[in-house]
Amino acid sequence: MTPLLLNVGRWVGTDPLLKNPDFRRYWLSGALNNFSTQISGMAMPLCAALLLGATPAQMGILVAMQSLPFVLFGLPAGVWLDRNRKRPALLGCKLSSMIALLSVPAAYWMGQLSMPWLYAVAFTIGFGFVLGGSAEQVLLTNIVGRDGVLAAQARFASTDSVARLLGPGLAGPLIQLLTAPFAILVTTAGLAMSITVMRTIRFPDPRPAASKRHPVREMRKGLVFIWRHPVLFPLAWGIGTWNLLFSGYAALSIVFSTRTLGLSPGMLGLVEAAGGAGILASALTATRLTRRYGTGATMLAGFGATAACFLLTAFLPARLGGSAGASAFAYALLLMLRDYGLMLMFIPYLALRQNITPSHFLGRVTATMRFMTVALSPVGALAAGFCAELLGMRPTLLGVGGISVLLVWLLRRSPIAGMR
Repeated sequence: MTPLLLNVGRWVGTDPLLKNPDFRRYWLSGALNNFSTQISGMAMPLCAALLLGATPAQMGILVAMQSLPFVLFGLPAGVWLDRNRKRPALLGCKLSSMIALLSVPAAYWMGQLSMPWLYAVAFTIGFGFVLGGSAEQVLLTNIVGRDGVLAAQARFASTDSVARLLGPGLAGPLIQLLTAPFAILVTTAGLAMSITVMRTIRFPDPRPAASKRHPVREMRKGLVFIWRHPVLFPLAWGIGTWNLLFSGYAALSIVFSTRTLGLSPGMLGLVEAAGGAGILASALTATRLTRRYGTGATMLAGFGATAACFLLTAFLPARLGGSAGASAFAYALLLMLRDYGLMLMFIPYLALRQNITPSHFLGRVTATMRFMTVALSPVGALAAGFCAELLGMRPTLLGVGGISVLLVWLLRRSPIAGMR
């Protein structure tokens, strides 16, 4: 046996999470899903921008359609999850997303692909995130226990960083050589493997006790619980406002990079891959920073890093110092900063939320918090798209960055800053 295999064996043998076979399968399924998502996450907007010539307003609608299911179904999803088994919901959502993505290359090859078609696909994927994403977080807590959530999230962040390093780097050449619809077709193979691995997990997922309480009353109880909670409510409005701004930024990023900076799909893939280095850095440092400085301070650092990225992007010229390559390199550094800050926010946030929520409220609070933090995202995407058409790309990005800096200043004076 080689020294490398011996070291891996010792690592698995001493790591309490990796001793758990269900977690190992769950981790592998998530890694396959993340890799597929990185490719489709680039290919979908590039289909709109390059093949269909989408305007900034249409790109805003596309991003908004993926967030809209959180507004419509976020609260009912929480009640439903507290009353039903989670794994069937997760598997069903993965399958529906895979079928929706398969329809994009099919429509393209039949000459039927249009922006309304992409809107419908984005909405279907968004619904999978609402129900399946909430079920996924509850199942993870059941597998590793509350004390293992922070470490588990850090491991997911490490595999996410690998997906961010390899996914866009593969997606860019695929899109440039074989078109974006073909790249989307490749992602469905990863989703199919993710579903297959998930089906092999045999951890307990019992059906919760039947409830005779009215679903609307249950939704109200979840909202009231968060509203009155001294930690969950500040988290909800802080993350929710950030999501509004990030959606505006995301709606413009593809158009900005391809039309303003002039990046080809292949170059854009390499630039986007730099974000994986930021996620890897956060996976290596988030747990240590949280233990040393506290959850609040670590999250504030993440807010500040993303705000700096939004603001500096608005000033990035197409030819920095007369060189398009220098602009691409600077943009890659900004995306690395963005993704480092993003995960520095969300790793402690997810662990804190799952740890302080009572078990009988876990499904409801998870879905309700996701509703409260994402409900304004469609507004941010639509507003940014239409503002970019009226005012221009750079002024709109400058507005997003300026408001982000203001948000960081407000959060420093909120209860979040002192959370440990």
